[in-house]
Formats: sequence, structure tokens, C-alpha cells
Amino acid sequence: MKERERIIQLEVGMRRIGGTVISPEPRLEGMLFIHGWSGNREQYLVRARQIAALGCVCLTFDLHGHAANSAFQATVTREENLADVVAAYDYLAGLINVNADAIGAIGSSYGGYLAALLTAVRPVQWLALRAAALYRDADWTKPKGSLDRTDLNTYRLLSIKPAENRALDACSNFRGDVLLVESQHDVIVPSSVTANYRTAFAQARSLTLRVIEGADHALSDPDSQNQYTSLLTGWATEVIFKSRGTAISAIANT
Repeated sequence: MKERERIIQLEVGMRRIGGTVISPEPRLEGMLFIHGWSGNREQYLVRARQIAALGCVCLTFDLHGHAANSAFQATVTREENLADVVAAYDYLAGLINVNADAIGAIGSSYGGYLAALLTAVRPVQWLALRAAALYRDADWTKPKGSLDRTDLNTYRLLSIKPAENRALDACSNFRGDVLLVESQHDVIVPSSVTANYRTAFAQARSLTLRVIEGADHALSDPDSQNQYTSLLTGWATEVIFKSRGTAISAIANT
């Protein structure tokens, strides 16, 4: 299937962040990719192109404080980055031929945390979180890079109820399809964090949990990267085509 790629600029208040839209013909569902802390949109381009080949419009973008705006990384807040994610979602949902009722979000680490928060303010049908991070609700407007790392590490080892964390609370109300991926040797986002997310998704339509054996948080080796790509594209293929089948069945029965 032929694909088109277009470089875009997203306006978030007085700021601008860059993104790349990859869209097939015809365009159907939408998929938003959210990179992790210190990452950029380039890291998801290969996976975005593979999922675009399924017939999805895929959008990757650079969070404020990253890539061309990395000079602001020391001052950017979670509040500002969530605004970036919402702006990217709204752009994607507003594209011609994108079904605004069929949009998914894919995020890694910090991006997974932001993707979870997105579900509380925008409709999301599919949610893929790899090594999704967790942060205390306190200091929401404090620069993300200045958060106490020791306290954060301690917090991530706790058993946290959805009512005690806004990201987990958003997950507790999510009713779409979920993919949770963790790394076996992740010392930044330990398995206890994934366990908290897993417990929170009590109302999800489906929940798939996968562990990449031998992998670290960053998926530093090529084999770990390939395993994640295979897991993600396989899951996306399953849930998207299942959704299309349900839609076709509903039309046939009207």
C-alpha cells in the first residue's frame, strides 16, 4: 500500500513542536506515537510505517523540551507535555478521512504515562504502553527533569491504587484494548509499576501483557527492539482488524 509522509508543525500555546504524519490510501484509523523522556519522533518512525501499512494514519511528534526544542528540557513540565499530546491527538483526529472514533495511542516510558493521561481527556480505542512510567501527582507543574529521582524510585516500588494516581485513575476508566509491555531487566520502571497499570485496567475490553526477556528499559540491543516491534505490530493488526470486522458486521445488520 502506497504511503505519504508529511512534516508538520504543531502549535501548543505560544510554542511549536515538530511531527511526521504517515498516511496510507485510503486512510482509516489513526494511531498516535508518544516517545519517552530524552527521545524524539524518529524513534517510532519504523514502527509507525509498519502500522501505517495496515491502513492507519500514524502521527509521531516531538514533545516540547526534546529534539529541536531540547534547550527547554530543564524547564518543561508534565503539564506542558500533556498539552503537546492533546494537541497532536486533536490534529490527528481532525485530518480528512481519519475516523475520530477509531484512534489509538502508543507510548514508551514517559510517553506511556502521558498516553494513559490522554485517555482521561480524549477518546482512545487502543492503548499500547511499553515500560510506562509513574509519577506522583504532586509537583505537576514542576519541571519534570527536576523531580527527586530517589523519591521516584521508591514510589515506583509501591502498590498504588488507581484513586491515588491520576494516570492509574484514567486507566481504571479505560474501556478499550490494551497492550502492556515490560522489560525483564528494567531497573528504571520495575515490574511493580506494570503491575499497578495492569490492576488499574479492570474495565478494559482486552488486556495483553508481554515481557521481553533479557531486555533493559531502553531496549538497548537489536533483538529486544525487534521483539518489541513484532509484539506491537502483531497486537495492532489484531485489534484493528477485529474492530473493522465488528464495524462491517454492524453495518450488515442495520
